[in-house]
Amino acid sequence: MRKLQQKLPGFWFSLPSLVLTLIFSVYPIVWAMRYMFYDYKGYGTERFVGLDNFVRLLSDEAYWNSVVNTFVYAGGKLVITLPLALILAVILNRGIRGKGFLRSVYFLPTIISASVMSVVFFTVFNSYNGVLNQLLVRFGIVERNIDWLGVDKAMLTVILIAAWGAIGNYMLLLIAGLQSIPDDIYESASLDGANAWQKFIYMTIPMLGPVLQMVIMLAIINSLKGYESIMVLTEGGPIGKTEVMFMYVYKLFFPISTSSNSVEQQLGYGSAVGFTTALIVGAVTLFYFRLSKSLNRVH
Repeated sequence: MRKLQQKLPGFWFSLPSLVLTLIFSVYPIVWAMRYMFYDYKGYGTERFVGLDNFVRLLSDEAYWNSVVNTFVYAGGKLVITLPLALILAVILNRGIRGKGFLRSVYFLPTIISASVMSVVFFTVFNSYNGVLNQLLVRFGIVERNIDWLGVDKAMLTVILIAAWGAIGNYMLLLIAGLQSIPDDIYESASLDGANAWQKFIYMTIPMLGPVLQMVIMLAIINSLKGYESIMVLTEGGPIGKTEVMFMYVYKLFFPISTSSNSVEQQLGYGSAVGFTTALIVGAVTLFYFRLSKSLNRVH
């Protein structure tokens, strides 16, 4: 009885957050899982269809195209973001002048809304009157405007913009990891004749391993889930070249335009697609988690 009385204050303090979690997280999931088996457009009568939504999903080329685009987008973003974040973290962890200011500058894109950032970059990469094209033409680097958001370059452009917005966040996490490594170890290595590259490869990377694993996992999840900047820049176009999984799900729930690549609001089918998408992200994350544990055992 006494133990129960001691635990009651903690329960009452956590109750509001528990209720909010149930309302805004658990209930929507249960709601969506129910409608996976219904033909429901958000109005009118709902009709039970069993597994028909999943059967339709198997032959939905637009969705599977968005899956491929998602992996291209996530892979490109990771390849650019993680090495640059690590390099910047190593440089800014040293006693260079103005490192506090530089850390703030590189972290600044992280606190800016992805939508606002994308609007700014749209004015930069706009094919007709964008700032970048004007500069390139004025200085004679190119003869005509480049269609940065066209069929050939749209994916590369959105990857570069997404990477720019993510580097600062991972850089700070890696700096925190670097600061946990004792300086004595580097001093001992220097006395043994190790150069900067050898210390980085054989000391920094292994000792930064746990932080790197966490950063990579966060980067994978965020890259697979990210779509906000793409929504602003291209709306998934042109002709679906930049449409990613969660954008496709979003369009099923909230059709955003009447253009040729828009889709009709379909809450039942959207729930099935959303559930499948969550499974894909979960499977990739689980695969990476198991792979990283295996690498730990090897080392």
